[in-house]
Amino acid sequence: MHKRSARTTLGGVMTVLWLGGVVVAQSTNPGANREPNLGTGKDIFESACIGCHGPGGRGQPQTTLGFELPPTFPDFSDCNGSTRERVADWRATVHEGGAGRGFSDIMPSFAEALTLEQIDLVTAYLRSLCPERVWPLGELNLPRALLTEKAFPEDETVVTMAANTTGAGAFSSDLIYEKRFGALNQIEIAAPLNFSAQGGGDWDGGVGDLIVGYKRVLAHSGRRGSIFSAQGEVSLPTGNVDKDLGSGVTIFEAFGSFGQILPRFSFVQVQSGAEFPTDREKAPRAVYVRTAVGKTFSGNRGFGRSWTPMAEIIGDRDIESGARTNWDVVPEVQVTLNKRQHVRVSLGVRTPINNTAGRDTQLLFYALWDWFDGGLRDGW
Repeated sequence: MHKRSARTTLGGVMTVLWLGGVVVAQSTNPGANREPNLGTGKDIFESACIGCHGPGGRGQPQTTLGFELPPTFPDFSDCNGSTRERVADWRATVHEGGAGRGFSDIMPSFAEALTLEQIDLVTAYLRSLCPERVWPLGELNLPRALLTEKAFPEDETVVTMAANTTGAGAFSSDLIYEKRFGALNQIEIAAPLNFSAQGGGDWDGGVGDLIVGYKRVLAHSGRRGSIFSAQGEVSLPTGNVDKDLGSGVTIFEAFGSFGQILPRFSFVQVQSGAEFPTDREKAPRAVYVRTAVGKTFSGNRGFGRSWTPMAEIIGDRDIESGARTNWDVVPEVQVTLNKRQHVRVSLGVRTPINNTAGRDTQLLFYALWDWFDGGLRDGW
């Protein structure tokens, strides 16, 4: 529910918006009672919110509002925008006001006007304004792990980094672009930049193997708190294999991703798949499984910024005679940087737990920008 001021202007602003909502509601329903009815989420919306957000959450005309709309003003009937938001985020915006979540201060805080139960009623009503149930709900957009691919389709730009802390010097970075289209689909492009230590203390660097992928959500349930997706990728041999900057072969990859919400803001995510190179002399076929378990904590009684500690278990094995399964553990933590929570970073360490010869410990990092929720400089 985007967005208005904080508690410093609560008295005057709340009175104007509340009375404005009542007047509009009564003008569209002459038989309505003059006293606000707060028995249902729709009643609360039509008494307190309709003055700005309009009938059905589609917004009032500019001429009716009398002020300039912020660029992020929502249309709650637009499934593409409303379904990807979590009810908890709407709840925080209603309670704290737009300024409290990095949106416009045109949205007031309703902390003193509505109880938490009434806020829950109105946010449930907002969620009901999208009539298309094919769209996965924002609650299923679980925190991104460092290695385990999530099932939810995204509009994001992510920069990842990995550096060896033991063994041979090596550093890799990926610029990942993810674009959602429709309710269930996503395309992904990953452009890597790799560096490796050479003899004599020199380093070689350059572009690695470009990856292009397509994700499709196959099943989701807000009631069960689960989502399942399938994804196919192709890795193109754009890196220099002689400098250890690429594989030198085209590799096709297919995997499934599953996410499950657990009690008390906990979750588990699982990814399992296989890689199929076009030339098995240059790279072996392989299978893998990745599992991430975590729990999100939020400050300011659940209305503020959040941090999410996670642990991943990573297993992979080449499909060839005598191959052994490698297992790694990755403790990590993701932190939201801004009030809007659409800019996040994560830091972790990948450590081999068996077959350690020739397998190095790595420091892992990413910075994430969910650009559907606003510009990189917005929401601070």
